[in-house]
Amino acid sequence: MTAMKQPLGTLLVVSGPSGSGKTTLCRRATENGLCVYSISCTTRQPRPGEVNGVDYHFLTPAEFDARVERGDFLEYAEVHGNRYGTLKADILTLLEQGKNVVMDIDVQGAGQVRSCREGILPLCYVDVYIYVPQAELKNRLCGRQTDGAETIALRLRNAEQEDACLPQYQYCLVSSDRETDYASFCALLKCQSMRVGLMR
Repeated sequence: MTAMKQPLGTLLVVSGPSGSGKTTLCRRATENGLCVYSISCTTRQPRPGEVNGVDYHFLTPAEFDARVERGDFLEYAEVHGNRYGTLKADILTLLEQGKNVVMDIDVQGAGQVRSCREGILPLCYVDVYIYVPQAELKNRLCGRQTDGAETIALRLRNAEQEDACLPQYQYCLVSSDRETDYASFCALLKCQSMRVGLMR
């Protein structure tokens, strides 16, 4: 048997409503070295301490538009008047290096990534939706004590709309407690990294 090369990395797209714990899961996995975050592009101004090329790729609106026209983005969106996007080339480079890449994005962004058929992306792609029953989600949002009743009601309505997209995902992680969720998240990432299709 010939020696295998470095296997390709996994591109794990994670979605879920506000309060699902998806960002905490992704951050913890990156801190423990299981995966890396891609560096996004943005048109917003750098905040104190942020470094171009480390925290974000800071672009002017014209530069961002030019990259959209060239088809450079894997996904992009506008949030609070600023634009954010993920460069395809950055993701492909990390995957070729055998690194697992995690993307914490909403259902619309996940749809953009899912539809990309370029290069090794379809082979490396896997997605998971973090589902939280409405009663539990309400308890979590109220427990934060950071949002008023109107904001919480809006987040719950948004969650219902996002939950409707669940059938589009390959995996569903039904949220329990933090440790159980993290163990399931790590198991999924480990399982995906052993796929024969990623071996070269």
